Amino acid sequence: MGTRIFRDAALEAPATRPVKTYPFFKLDGSVDLLLILVLIAFIVYGLLMVYSASTDYSWWWYDSAFSQFHRQIIWMVLGIVVAAVAAFVDYHNWHKLALPALLGTLVFLLIVLFINKTGTSETNVFTRAFFNGSIQPSELAKAMTIIYLAVWINSKREILHQVSWGLAPLIIIIGLVGGVILAQPDYSAALTVVILGGMLFFLGGGEWKQIGLVLVGGTILAIFVVGISSTGKARFSDYLAGLVDLTKASEHLVYSFQAIVKGGWFGVGFGRSSMKLLGLPFAPTDSIFAVIAEELGLFGVFGTVALYGLLVWRGLRIANRAPDLLGSLLASSLTLWIGFEALMNMLVMVGLLPFAGNALPFISYGGSSLLTTMGAVGILMNVSRHYQPETDKEEWRSFGASADLRGRNRRRSLSRISRP
Repeated sequence: MGTRIFRDAALEAPATRPVKTYPFFKLDGSVDLLLILVLIAFIVYGLLMVYSASTDYSWWWYDSAFSQFHRQIIWMVLGIVVAAVAAFVDYHNWHKLALPALLGTLVFLLIVLFINKTGTSETNVFTRAFFNGSIQPSELAKAMTIIYLAVWINSKREILHQVSWGLAPLIIIIGLVGGVILAQPDYSAALTVVILGGMLFFLGGGEWKQIGLVLVGGTILAIFVVGISSTGKARFSDYLAGLVDLTKASEHLVYSFQAIVKGGWFGVGFGRSSMKLLGLPFAPTDSIFAVIAEELGLFGVFGTVALYGLLVWRGLRIANRAPDLLGSLLASSLTLWIGFEALMNMLVMVGLLPFAGNALPFISYGGSSLLTTMGAVGILMNVSRHYQPETDKEEWRSFGASADLRGRNRRRSLSRISRP
């Protein structure tokens, strides 16, 4: 059954609708200008913060204060190339590309899992990645899961309410990808894949009963994983202890709060963080939001949140203007994924969530997160190029457009189609 699911998911829409052909490259149409400006702001802002946060850490690990900054510039240039290519590749071609891309991602995940089992490194980050931790296939798996499920939901939207083509395939696809990631182990990435899958099923118009079952099953699985994992137990116990008494929280959170308090409203100044020198763990990567809070203050924090808010707003706007359900699903889910990653990172740094290890999109040091998020923005740009004000959207919107938040436009969603 699993082979049939993967084969059918890559097919075009059912034969009852005319099959359209699309050029591989979408060269006409205008890209969302505000989205480009937001991306440029993130590029500059991210490079500046990596430069500020990485000097001491880079000197300690690479004997050069600017090693990580120079690498981040290289990854940023590659990310711009990826975004540019994605912006010109017609997003309809993901019908043909989604399956090979997901299978290739699974191959990379299995290779990393094999490397982990052979014990080639004592550092978990390195055994979950290539190139000394710069490229983690689990980050690519998040994006490929979103794209694959968007294609699958679009092609099966008339029968999505059926358990055989709704809940069951969703569990198999997410379980396969999430299970391989979990075996590395990378708990936060596996949890993110599960949440993203449930989110896409919701956006596509899945049955509320099925969505409830996914939520209940995901919660039980999360409790089970935390219960059997020493890392999961430690993180959750530290989180609960920190809620009761901050002094008993994890060392990571204590340093983060010290940085936030020291930063105050206006910060200590760019490049002048002391907590990144006194023990704040992973300052250029997981903890870069704490460096922002210390150096730029609460105004810098609010500015960062506002920048992500602009990105989410433009992404959902593009999704709402998409000419078909596939474009709407891709744009809305990729946008919400980036927003979710940012929210997770920031909430962890202020003690509202257990430590998860999510990167701060566009800002944290690292190639995998940067390349995948830049590629996601490139797909958003391509969807925006297809916007035509006179396009008749009633046919696909009657199936429940994701950007219309399941019926907020007062039209019926997919789950209310007459059932056999």
